[in-house]
Amino acid sequence: MRKQLLLTSLFLGIAFDILFWGKAPGISFAIFIILCLLAGYLLLRSQNLHPAWRSLLLLVPIIFFSAMTFIRREPFTLFLNYALTLFSTAVFVMTYLSGLWTSYGLSDYAANLFHLMGSMLTLPWAQITNTDSQQKTSNGRKKKNNVWPIVRGSLLAIPVLLVFAALFSSADLVFEQRVDDLFTYLNLEKITEYIFRGIYILFIAYFLVGIIKHAESRSQNEKLIGIDKPIVAPFLGFTEASIILGSVLLLFSAFVIIQFQYFFFGQTNITLAGFTYSEYARRGFGELVAVAVFSLILLQSLSTITKRDTDKKKKIFSGLFIGLVILVIIILVSSFQRLFLYESAYGFSRLRTYSHVFMIWLGILLAAIVAIQVFKHRRGFANIALLTLMGFTASLNLLNVDTFIAHQNINRAVNGRELDISYLSTLTSDAVPTLVKEYSSSNFPSKIKDGIGAALVCYKMFEEDDVSQTQSWQSFHFSDWIAVRELDKVQESLISYQVQDDAWPTIVISPNGTEYPCGDYYLYD
Repeated sequence: MRKQLLLTSLFLGIAFDILFWGKAPGISFAIFIILCLLAGYLLLRSQNLHPAWRSLLLLVPIIFFSAMTFIRREPFTLFLNYALTLFSTAVFVMTYLSGLWTSYGLSDYAANLFHLMGSMLTLPWAQITNTDSQQKTSNGRKKKNNVWPIVRGSLLAIPVLLVFAALFSSADLVFEQRVDDLFTYLNLEKITEYIFRGIYILFIAYFLVGIIKHAESRSQNEKLIGIDKPIVAPFLGFTEASIILGSVLLLFSAFVIIQFQYFFFGQTNITLAGFTYSEYARRGFGELVAVAVFSLILLQSLSTITKRDTDKKKKIFSGLFIGLVILVIIILVSSFQRLFLYESAYGFSRLRTYSHVFMIWLGILLAAIVAIQVFKHRRGFANIALLTLMGFTASLNLLNVDTFIAHQNINRAVNGRELDISYLSTLTSDAVPTLVKEYSSSNFPSKIKDGIGAALVCYKMFEEDDVSQTQSWQSFHFSDWIAVRELDKVQESLISYQVQDDAWPTIVISPNGTEYPCGDYYLYD
């Protein structure tokens, strides 16, 4: 398999160069991931090594999130799609033969990721420097390795050929012309670029050899960490832990009581306290989410380090644990409502949308750790957290964040709220179909339609600035493809807008003379 492994890894390195060099990422990422998985599978199957069925489950998030990298354009969603594709692929490699990822704890994930990185550095070198194959022929003699003699011979032949080619070129004008044509075709002025690309192709091939060898030799017979003996033995006394949990429980209870008095049912009380409802809602939703996150960390830490040597202590600790989780979920509901009121008053943005979706999944995670505590399956936290992150990312993909923001903010404008055209123009191609649909609709006042048209003109300018990077098939992106076709539908009506691009920010003037500033394309919120 050694020769096939080296050649396949080199092929994948060349494929990486073809897919990514000088091109904006698009469908190329998903193609490369599929090529790597297929090549690795075929190599290992030739050795009669087949993936465990639990490992095959990871193909679902790998395929889904890699496909979404060329379907969604919204930056944070795109980042999570890339990150989860790579992480799921790494876990697939780490547990290719064993399928033990379903039993992993946090320490298993951390340790095995370090092992995988070590394999990427060390295993390829062992393959390359092993010049004498350990396989033997039928008469018992070692097979000779024929790869390195070919490489050495090719390198030695190059200067010899160059000398003779120079002599023949001096001797014959027609031959000289053919050599010049060859050098022109090869564009040797870019020799530095070719050398650099060749080096990074070899580096990528090197690392891929290590990844495939890890799946072959180190993804089976794993020993899970902390099964026989916990990594950190419980050292905190039950009394100390109970005081911590009890104190936090009392504080959270006081906060929740105030929430019920003023926030959930007390709009009048808020006014009497000197605040408007929107002012009260505007402040604190980020802090409350932070409270929930820190509470989760506190609960997991105390659950790990607290001594509970009797059934009574275990029941008391579980009661305090569950009580605190219930209060945190109520606080999350308060934060959710605050954010909803904030959005109603000030509009929807990416950060606010992320927070809304995140709070829902954080609540699910908190409910899940209650089940972990009740059924005493603490090792399950790592995979529940991973599944929660996958659910959060899948929700952002299915929601289509930029489309959601555009739709909600336009609906707010119909109900008399201000429409922030500058922010609307910063949305990606994901939002263009919705913007075109609303712009073409006859159900909106002319002022709103003019603003949407200005946002489309701004987007079109940003798109033209980046068009040079997205013309190759490797950079194909479904969202951009749809956006171009939708813009073509309203191209004629957008011609009536004027653009003043001699100032910053760029100003778009609608047919009725209203000026709209284009927002910063890279503005996040």
